[in-house]
Amino acid sequence: MSVSGGKYKALERGKEINCETIQVFIRNVRGWTSKPLDQQDVDDFLAKKEELKAEIWPVISHNSYLINLASLDKEKLEKSYNAMLDELNKVDQLRIEYDNMHPGVIPISEKDNITKKEALTQIAGQLNKLMEETKDSKVIILLETTAGQGKGLGNKFHHLKTIIDKIKIKNRIGTCFDTAHSFAAGYDFTTKKKYNEMWNEFDDIIGLKYLKAFHLNDTDKDLGSRVDRHAHIGQGKIGKIPFGFFINDDRFKDLPGILETPKGKDLKEDIVNLKILKSLRKK
Repeated sequence: MSVSGGKYKALERGKEINCETIQVFIRNVRGWTSKPLDQQDVDDFLAKKEELKAEIWPVISHNSYLINLASLDKEKLEKSYNAMLDELNKVDQLRIEYDNMHPGVIPISEKDNITKKEALTQIAGQLNKLMEETKDSKVIILLETTAGQGKGLGNKFHHLKTIIDKIKIKNRIGTCFDTAHSFAAGYDFTTKKKYNEMWNEFDDIIGLKYLKAFHLNDTDKDLGSRVDRHAHIGQGKIGKIPFGFFINDDRFKDLPGILETPKGKDLKEDIVNLKILKSLRKK
């Protein structure tokens, strides 16, 4: 949801179309710097959040796309760390429950030579430093499953496990399962049997206790394509039916599901996608 006109507006926009949860960008996601939050903006958001707490909960913030805690470039790593620290501090000011992040990208410069395990270990080390620096915070950082496009990390469950295993404060870490990304990464959940097999694998490798949220998106790219492209529910390669598996899984009934499908200013696309997802609920 857009925060245009004030961060509290995102909650109002969510309420307008009967959202049960929302995701926001609270700082510039395509830039390194971000000015401090306006105190009136913070107060308005907290008041609206309290007013709607029975209807919209939790709230998720998505961090900057520039942040890469796997970077070997000293300047880029410092910028990434500082941007993530700024993100966490702002999320804390707004009392947002979750901060979602893409795990990171392996550097592609010829002079760089780093294995996936080393990159994942560096990410975990950076996150441990961030958690120590925000030790009074209760914000949970969510590692999002990715498509694995280019040198992106997070397209395999064991990538997330490697990070989580090295996190010292376990109650500050979790995962967000993105349907479009995971399908593109090669996880097939288009039949109930395959869906169940995937979650058994997830539970064996990561543990369902770390699953905190979903991004519910279709994709116009093929299974295993490793290309990150989002499409409206039922209009992509996943199709409408598999989303019913997620919607009706009792294990996940209290977890938030976020739409990251293409949208316009009048939210009509969100309304349609929400209607389709809710139509899949078993009576």
